[in-house]
Amino acid sequence: MIFLSKNDPFPNTDLANEDGILAVGGDLSTERLILAYKKGIFPWYNQDEPIIWYAPKKRMVLFPKELKVSKSMKQIIKKGNFKITFNQNFETVIHHCKTINRKDEFGTWITNEMEQVYIKLHKLGIAKSVEIWLDDKLVGGLYGIDLGHIFCGESMFSLVSNASKFAFIQLTQKLEKENYKLIDCQVYNQHLASLGAREILKSEFVNFLL
Repeated sequence: MIFLSKNDPFPNTDLANEDGILAVGGDLSTERLILAYKKGIFPWYNQDEPIIWYAPKKRMVLFPKELKVSKSMKQIIKKGNFKITFNQNFETVIHHCKTINRKDEFGTWITNEMEQVYIKLHKLGIAKSVEIWLDDKLVGGLYGIDLGHIFCGESMFSLVSNASKFAFIQLTQKLEKENYKLIDCQVYNQHLASLGAREILKSEFVNFLL
């Protein structure tokens, strides 16, 4: 186990253990987080625990062209009941992601410190959000880190059925038009696999970051 002090650089990601844990400690400065994502590293830990940095051997990703949209979701999209906005309510989205009970959606445990630093990253134009509205009420959304050619999904939420799935589909289609290489979904999740996401080796994923 590698322990980081505040000013220590990240070790080589090849040093991550079998569980994908690369290091413990360090800090959650905006500078360190930006560097982490550029190296394929992400934080994942609980409140009142030390910061744990992950670089798993396999990475769950979605290549936008491989998106799968079910017939039922196509019907929901066609109805046009959901409305979508981008980067209009980041703080509300991340707070919902932090507090909602989740079963099979991807996401991290969002500590108070993490919530605040991602809000700072949003103000820097690096963290982005997607908001889904139904009858003028925010009912779903997601947020993540935008590296310019890769979107690193962090967490999503739904207050009504299919809202987060709608957000993910709409974001993926938008990123495909903008020629993004992939969406980083971090670790395997059956829900995301049903949408076309799959695992690739860390070495392949890192090459996409370059």
